[in-house]
This record gives sequence, structure tokens and C-alpha cells, in this order.
Amino acid sequence: MKSSLALIMALPNESKGLFEQAQIDVHYSGIGKVNAAFKAFEVIQATGCKTLLNLGSAGSSYFERHALVEVTSFVQRDMDVSPLGFEVGVTPMDQDHPGAIDLEPYFSHLPKGVCGTGDSFETGQPKVPCNLVDMEGYAMAKVCKKLGVRLISVKYITDGADDSAHLDWEENLMLGAKKLLSLYQSITT
Repeated sequence: MKSSLALIMALPNESKGLFEQAQIDVHYSGIGKVNAAFKAFEVIQATGCKTLLNLGSAGSSYFERHALVEVTSFVQRDMDVSPLGFEVGVTPMDQDHPGAIDLEPYFSHLPKGVCGTGDSFETGQPKVPCNLVDMEGYAMAKVCKKLGVRLISVKYITDGADDSAHLDWEENLMLGAKKLLSLYQSITT
């Protein structure tokens, strides 16, 4: 079935089954940039969506825990080819997409953030300027840009991207799922 909006999240842990209980189709990418890129491409091809909505969790030492933050720019916090003279966060020889991929804001009431994506669970300060971190968003943004699909991304801040991040992340997922479900329902009903 073709739809103008498709919902993608990284893990069922982030929805806690609440979206499925509400009869909402969720596509799960799995963890990391490769899985996210593949699943985003697959979902766009299968659904023909014009907008991909990414809801999920993120860490931040800038935003308060439990806040919903709309991502307006994604950067790669783990792309580092600086020994060859390239700026950290920039993929060499990729003229189509510079280091940051900007998104058009959708929610007027949410704070805006720059999300650093990387294939590591961040517990420190990333090498590129950003104020929240995830493990999938940049890859989804790149696929959407290449295919001409709008990406809207909202992250629930589960942890402070610090030494206790792994404990806080799991503990805060249920509250995050409830907030993300409420946000989703506010735009689709």
C-alpha cells in the first residue's frame, strides 16, 4: 500500500510495543549506519512514501533528559579521515553531500538540534559540533536526500551521553515511547 508517510525507528525497544498496540506500522532498521541506510532505502522503495518519519532515542549533554528534540541537521561524528587532510565529519570525495545534512523543520513547538551519528555508543564529547548523538540518523538523511524524500526526525533524550548512558538509556525508553507515540498521533489524527 502506498502512503505519503512511513515511520522508521531503530529498535523495538524504542517503541516498547506501544505503536503496534495502536495499529501503527513501524519499520525497524536495526542499530548502526549501514542497517539504517539499507532499511531507509527499502522502506522508501516499498511504500513510495514522500516523507520518512524517524522517531527514536538519543543521548545529549546539552538537552534535558526526557525532552523531545527535532533534528534539523545530521553530521557524522565518526567519519575521521583527517590524517589525509580532510575535515572531521566529511566523507572524502563525496561532493553531493557535505559534512552536514540539513532538514527542513516541521514542529514549531520542539527545540531544534544538530545530531551527530556514529557507529559507537557515545559516552564523551564527539569530535564534530553537535548537541545530541545517535547511531542511525545521518545514514537515513543521506538516503532521503539522494532519493528526494523528506526526512523528519525527532529524538527522545534518554541519557546524558556520559559514563552512565547505557543504564539511563534502557531505564528511560518506556517514557520515551509514550511521548513519541503521542507526538506521532498528534500529526496523523
